[in-house]
Amino acid sequence: MYLHSGCQIAVSPDTKYFAVDWLGVEVTRATLGIIGMGSIGYKVAQRARAFNMRILYRNRNRRRKEEEEAVGAQYCEKMEDLLQQSDFVMLVVNLTPETHKLIGKKELGLMKPTATLINISRGAVIDQDALVEALQNKFIRAAALDVTYPEPLPRDHPLLKLNNVIITPHIGTATVQAIHMMAEEAITNILAVLNGRPIPSEVFPK
Repeated sequence: MYLHSGCQIAVSPDTKYFAVDWLGVEVTRATLGIIGMGSIGYKVAQRARAFNMRILYRNRNRRRKEEEEAVGAQYCEKMEDLLQQSDFVMLVVNLTPETHKLIGKKELGLMKPTATLINISRGAVIDQDALVEALQNKFIRAAALDVTYPEPLPRDHPLLKLNNVIITPHIGTATVQAIHMMAEEAITNILAVLNGRPIPSEVFPK
C-alpha cells in the first residue's frame, strides 16, 4: 500500500515536501498466516523465515515435522485460530467448491483490525462484497490482491475506489523465467501422456 502511494507522492507535480509521520507496518517479527501450505505456500514460508516472521499455517494435510521445523511453521487445527492471531493472512489455495468464498464476512470479522489480507490464489476464494465492507469499515487494515473476480474488475467496482487496497493484474508468475519454466513443464507433461508414463505434475492424482 505504502509503496504504491509513496511512488505517486514522489512523482506527483503537486508534491512540495515528504510527510515525516507517514508510517507503514513492520513485517519483521510479525505473524504470517498461510492458508494453503502446498509447494507455493511452503516457498512463501521459506522467504518469510528470513524476516523472522512467526508462521502459522492451515492446510488439508499437515506438513511433516521436519518441514515445519525448517521454516518454523506452526500448524493450526482451526482456521479461526490462524485468522485471529495473524498480522498478515495469505491465501495460497486452489479454487474448488470447498474453497469458493472461503473468506467471507465471518472470517474477516475474526481477523485483527490491524491485519492485511493477501490473495495470490484465485479471486473467488474471497467473498468480494464482504471484503469491500470490511475495508470500508476498517474491520481489517488493508488487502493486497493479485487476483479478483472477474479479471479485470468492472471499472466502477467499489474495490477500485478504496485507498486501503492494492490490486495487481494477476502477475504473480509474470516473469520471463517463470513463463519459460511453465512451458517446459507443460511439454514434459504432454510427452509423458503421449508415451504412457506417469504425469509429473498431475493436478488431481488418481
